[in-house]
Amino acid sequence: MITEKAPGKLYIAGEYAVVENGYPAILVALDQFVTCTITESAREVGQIISKQYANNQLSWRRLGDRMVVDKRDNPFSYILSAIKVTEEYARSFERELRIYDMHIDSQLDSANGRKYGLGSSAAVTVATVKALCHFYHLPVTKDEIFKLAAIAHFAVQGNGSLGDVAASVYGGWISYHSFDRQWLAQQRKYLNLKELIDLPWPDLKIEPLVAPKDLELLIGWTGKPASTSQLVDKISLFKARQQDEYHRFLDDSKACIQRMVDGFHHQDLEVIKREIRYNRNLLKRLGANSGVDIETPVLNRLCQIAEKFGGAAKTSGAGGGDCGIVAIDRHANFKGVLKSWAKEKIERLPLSVHFIDDIKYSVQQHLPL
Repeated sequence: MITEKAPGKLYIAGEYAVVENGYPAILVALDQFVTCTITESAREVGQIISKQYANNQLSWRRLGDRMVVDKRDNPFSYILSAIKVTEEYARSFERELRIYDMHIDSQLDSANGRKYGLGSSAAVTVATVKALCHFYHLPVTKDEIFKLAAIAHFAVQGNGSLGDVAASVYGGWISYHSFDRQWLAQQRKYLNLKELIDLPWPDLKIEPLVAPKDLELLIGWTGKPASTSQLVDKISLFKARQQDEYHRFLDDSKACIQRMVDGFHHQDLEVIKREIRYNRNLLKRLGANSGVDIETPVLNRLCQIAEKFGGAAKTSGAGGGDCGIVAIDRHANFKGVLKSWAKEKIERLPLSVHFIDDIKYSVQQHLPL
């Protein structure tokens, strides 16, 4: 039996702009996980069982090297895409494909199934890729795992920056510059998977960051899930109609993130807080100009309360619901924030930053990632 896990994530800053090639964002990985367990099957039928989908299960068979799924319309699209891509990669190492049972368990949703916005689709993709790389004894590093998971995730979603995939692979705090997804889609048609994985990807840059020791990250959940894809679609319409304003947003966001990364490099919490506030205002301007409700009234109240106690707060991710984040000095009265949030029925998610060691799988040595 093999078990691997991948953490959830939150965006700290750079949302919306990061979907454009080469534009940066800052993300953090959190200690809530999707876990993938693989057990080799003695039967001719393997099963994929996921607690996150109300214990639905999906059966499949082998037809040569192909996986044949019994259901066409199913909620396992990211898992299946991750399996397809990773097994294609395994074949490039001349691995014999096998039958197995796969169990998926997620901590990234609430007890009643509501989504917190912690990147469950990215985490389940990464966990599946990691488990299969372990199962097939593939010599992979974080870089290869990211590329495999990014290809699998993009094949399903067809858009997005893949920053959530990066956070789930690398862990901790990261600065992420999105790569050219159109280039990836084109090269996928002409290159074999190993060649594509081994190439440098245009504009891709992932840098680990070290947070100041006095930075406390607070996460507030509004109780209202948001549809990232619908919000991004609306911003795309704004981009087409108001190109000058959209490009001004992009430039301002890039400069903001660069200043914030410098704040991390210099361990300067005040710079980080200042740029979080600036990024919040950029997103509010984007929302006002596009007619997209990025900062909802509840998220606005979440931010106002945090600011009252000296924190710097903003929406996290696409907005429209889900979570807000606060950077605050750990010596400040952040308990006052939590008490005031509770009165507004804003739930604190008691999560910590999750770090992942730099280690490698190989045929000779099989260590947990």
